[in-house]
Amino acid sequence: MRTVWLPALGLLVLAPVCAEYLWGYDDSTGHPATLVGNLVVFSPLYGAPALLIREAARRLALGWPGILLMAAAFGVVQAGIVDQSMWSTDYRDIPYWQDMAAPTYIGPIGLSVYLAVLFVGNHVMLSIGSPIAVVETISRRHRDQPWLGPVVIVVVALLYLAASALVMWDAYETGEATATWGQLVASAVVATGLVVAAVVVGRRPALIVPGVVPRPLVVAAAAYVATLAFGSIPATRIGTTVVVLVAVAAVVVVWRLSHRGDWGQRHVLALAAGALLAAGTSGFLATPIGQVSTLEKYAHNVVLLGLVTALVCWGAWRSGPVRTARGSTS
Repeated sequence: MRTVWLPALGLLVLAPVCAEYLWGYDDSTGHPATLVGNLVVFSPLYGAPALLIREAARRLALGWPGILLMAAAFGVVQAGIVDQSMWSTDYRDIPYWQDMAAPTYIGPIGLSVYLAVLFVGNHVMLSIGSPIAVVETISRRHRDQPWLGPVVIVVVALLYLAASALVMWDAYETGEATATWGQLVASAVVATGLVVAAVVVGRRPALIVPGVVPRPLVVAAAAYVATLAFGSIPATRIGTTVVVLVAVAAVVVVWRLSHRGDWGQRHVLALAAGALLAAGTSGFLATPIGQVSTLEKYAHNVVLLGLVTALVCWGAWRSGPVRTARGSTS
């Protein structure tokens, strides 16, 4: 099959923008040339797995359950193996890192429960799930189709491996990589289990039941509030418990609503819109590391939030049924 280039390239760029740039936390914040240059690494690191996960889900008919479970597997690999931030109590000299890691740190296994939940959850919502939802909604004629040809799949996979190897090499060179062999193996086992679960759960036929669903604006508002809660609740033991409960409740509610006949692409986009807009507005409160002026910081936040809002609006315009040449819909 031929590669569908426009949506594929769009996802390749949008995934790293949602994963890294939207927050405005890094020393590249407000520096356009650096942000564009960093896409050389970030697009293969985030965009390539987003493309591969989507491609696998569409080719194997795994649906959104498969996409999100594979996104969780990616989150475990990224935070547990590639940059190993999940296992760190002092990462990149970020001043508030220990405040996030220490309260729920489990010494015998060297893991902060809060960081594990936060990282994997954000990768599911922002690195993979929301970019796929937005680009698929915009590209409605190719929404449910595979996008990549066989050769491009291999190239994309190699780009991801190369970017991951570069990040790991840098982590070991700078001393940020602190995971033991046991922690690395555990991460690989959990990620493998999530991929298997994606195939098993994704291939189960979806049972559509009668029932009303909220309007997309209500879904977007609920996703916005839930995402804000997910990222802003204090990293205490009680706070982490609440974060987990919020995440589980959100999964259960969305699972039930998505099996109702009136659930459609507009609702999928609404979930992504709520998550992305919450991340974009939260970014105004983030303190960047490195030398970033106040003007650079807030200009960055305004531009990125405006970009996400524009893409969501474009998606809302494109979210209707596909019209054929004869005027019928599908």
